[in-house]
Amino acid sequence: MPGVSARGLSLEERRQLAVNLTRVLALYRSILDAYIIEFFTDNLWGTLPCSWQEALDGLEPPELATQLLGMPGEGEVVRYRSVWPLTLLALKSTACALTFTRTPSFQTPSEFLENPSQSSRLTAPFRKHVRPKKQHEIRRLGELVKKLSNLTGCTQVVDVGSGQGHLSRFMSLGLGLMVKSIEGNQRLVERAQHLDWELLQALEKKRNPQVAPGGPRHCPHHVARWVEPTALCEELLLPLEKPQQDGGARLLLTGLHACGDLSVSLLRHFCCCPEVAALASVGCCYMKLSEPGGYPLSQWVAGLPGCELPYRLREGACHALEDYAERLQRAGPSLRTHCYRAALETVIRHVRPELRRPSVQGIPRVHELQIEEYVQRGLQRVGLDPQLPLNLAALRGHQAQENRVVAFFSLALLLAPLVETLILLDRLLYLQEQGFHAELLPIFSPELSPRNLVLVATKMPLGPALRALETEES
Repeated sequence: MPGVSARGLSLEERRQLAVNLTRVLALYRSILDAYIIEFFTDNLWGTLPCSWQEALDGLEPPELATQLLGMPGEGEVVRYRSVWPLTLLALKSTACALTFTRTPSFQTPSEFLENPSQSSRLTAPFRKHVRPKKQHEIRRLGELVKKLSNLTGCTQVVDVGSGQGHLSRFMSLGLGLMVKSIEGNQRLVERAQHLDWELLQALEKKRNPQVAPGGPRHCPHHVARWVEPTALCEELLLPLEKPQQDGGARLLLTGLHACGDLSVSLLRHFCCCPEVAALASVGCCYMKLSEPGGYPLSQWVAGLPGCELPYRLREGACHALEDYAERLQRAGPSLRTHCYRAALETVIRHVRPELRRPSVQGIPRVHELQIEEYVQRGLQRVGLDPQLPLNLAALRGHQAQENRVVAFFSLALLLAPLVETLILLDRLLYLQEQGFHAELLPIFSPELSPRNLVLVATKMPLGPALRALETEES
């Protein structure tokens, strides 16, 4: 999906983009605020302009992917079966024009051409226990951190929210960096230490060309510690060894999909702590940001009318546009899940009007069920009698509107990247207001990792060296 490059925008251009984003989000707020499971109970289709309904009604899922989301299949030519209203075309164009592009400088990752489960850029010891998506992420972010560390003269990397330590392990044993890993879950820390031991055993048996050459191998130093969103973490700032240079340790903070407030905490540590010289953070789970405190951060965005982003909007920003477009192109039966859940909501409201949007999870193989079977199982999940008499005619009528449900959800998904763009733009402006240098770079393939924008911040201008950070290693 095309968009605006986040890199190289002036302060005034960033501010104007924030203004435009808040205006557009306010204009289409009713679509973003809607819950797709209330499609029938709240008559969401009826909230769309009649001209939009006429243009979208009857479109098959692959047509929605091509015409609405702007993601045609390979070799496909975009053809509209009718003349779309200018307002709908304007929505589509605006969503593309104001969204940070997530297309990286490299092509579809060639590392999985030979084997879709194994990156050809990682040797076997570093692939063990690591899924393909994570293999791609740890390699790309690890290499960027290595370059950024060299450019900024950092002596130690701190991986915050390190989980099982896959990124830390690659950076330390694969790239030769001094790494401290901080994770709040003690069980994950213990698992990471066990995987470190496994990897060392494998490397001892066979010398590996991908392992950092020269000197002893240093495993990551794992620490079990929660990083609070509003307080500085002293453990995070402690050096692993006494620095050999004057001026003390220089730290580089990184986080791979640092969840919710954790990514904000990294920004605050970078701004407040002189020991921290650089930051490379990939955020996620925007719905877990605190209110207030997690957003907005910048004075500029906080002063804009309509800057508020409630939970529903931030949750929508976490959806994977590319993944859903691919599902639309396949037009598989799994697309009916939203329609089924919306039909179930009508039954729940009829029986217990006060019960709204209850969680319904754990229904396996939904696409193989008849709609009445799904409703019966759903009623049981929420504690209602599954043998309640059902209006089969009404359920069949809802099922006949499956493509309308998919079309409305696609509209909301088209707008969702605007929310993510505003959140990340707010972080850029916040860092710039503090006097620091910050850029956003698309680092991962969005098909593999939808949250693929890394925020890179330094306390010195990088200039042309910034381009080297996002280039793919040969």
